[in-house]
Amino acid sequence: MMTTEQDFTFEDPTETTPSEITHQTAGGSMASSSPGSAGLYVQCAFVVITTVGAGANALVLYAMIASKQHKKHVLIFNQNALDFVNCMCLSVYFSLNLCNIYLSGTVGYWLCVTVVGGTGAWGTYVGSLINLAAISIERYLKVVHHIWAKNKLRKWMIHSAIAFAWIGGIVLAEATAIPTTAVVNGMCYVRRFYGSRAAQKTFAIWNFMSFYVIMLLIFIFCYGRVLMAIRRQASVMAAHSGAGSNTAQGQSNKIQTNVIKTMILVSGVFAITWAPVYTYNLLRDLLGTGQNSLYSVGLLFIGYIYTFTNPFIYATKFDPVKRVLLGMILCKKNTQPLESVDNT
Repeated sequence: MMTTEQDFTFEDPTETTPSEITHQTAGGSMASSSPGSAGLYVQCAFVVITTVGAGANALVLYAMIASKQHKKHVLIFNQNALDFVNCMCLSVYFSLNLCNIYLSGTVGYWLCVTVVGGTGAWGTYVGSLINLAAISIERYLKVVHHIWAKNKLRKWMIHSAIAFAWIGGIVLAEATAIPTTAVVNGMCYVRRFYGSRAAQKTFAIWNFMSFYVIMLLIFIFCYGRVLMAIRRQASVMAAHSGAGSNTAQGQSNKIQTNVIKTMILVSGVFAITWAPVYTYNLLRDLLGTGQNSLYSVGLLFIGYIYTFTNPFIYATKFDPVKRVLLGMILCKKNTQPLESVDNT
C-alpha cells in the first residue's frame, strides 16, 4: 500500500529489473533517487508533519496515562502508541531519504528492507489498522452483546489483540518487502520487483481488499449495530425515567457513547483520507501505468492527514484526555501570575 519508497525515480517498477535499472543509471541519465526541488520540499513537509504528528500523539499518550484512561481503554491507548511510532518511523524515513545514503552489500540490503525503505512505517500503519478493527469489534461486543462480553471477554484477549497488531503488522511488512526489494547502484527500491504482472495484480487486489474494503465493512457493521443498540437503550431509559432514573448508569452510558462517537469519527476520517491513495494504487497496479511521483506523494500526504488528525480528535472528543490537556494549558497560563503574587 505505502508507495513512498523512492517514488521520485523511474517509471514502471513492475516492468523493470535490477539489471535494467543498472543499465539506465550507468550513464548518469536517470534521475537520482534524491528528489529535485519540488520533491525536496515535499519530503521536508513530510518530515515536519510527521514530527508534529508524533509530538501530538505523545501528548495524548501522556494525557491518557495522567487520567488513568490507559487502563480503561487499552486498545485506544495502543492505537495512539502505534500512530506515534508510525509518525516517528516516517520522520526517520524521510530524513534518511533526504540524506541520499549510499547502500551496498548485505548490510545495505537489510538496511533497505528494515529502515531506509520505510517498512517500519508500513508495518506500524498496518498494525494501527488491525488495532482499529479490534477497537470496533470490542465496542460492538460490549454494546450489542453486553452480557456475553461481560462473562467471556477477558483481558488476555485484549492483550493478545494488541500483540497481534504489533507483530502482525511488522511481519506482514517484511514478508512483502523482502522478496520484492533490491539495492541497485546504492539506491533502495522496496516492493518494486514482482515475479510477474499477475503477482503484482494479485498483491494490489489483496492490499485494497484487506486494508480498505474489509476495514470499511467492519466499521459499517460494528458501529451500525452499536448505534442501533444505543437508540434502543435510550428509548428504554426514557420510558422508565418517570420512575426514577439511575444517575450512575446514565453517566456510564454517556461516557460509553462519547468513546463510540470518537471512534466513529476516527474511522470516518480514515475512510475519507485514505480512499484516494488506495484507489490510485489499485488502478495503477492493475492497469500497469507508470509511477507518477506527484500524484503518489500528494495522495499519500492526504492519507497521512488521518494519522496527523487522530490525536486532535482524541483531544477534543475524548473528555478525560481533553481535561488533562486543558489542565496543562491553564497551568502554564497561571504560572506567571502566581509567581508575581509570591514576589510581592
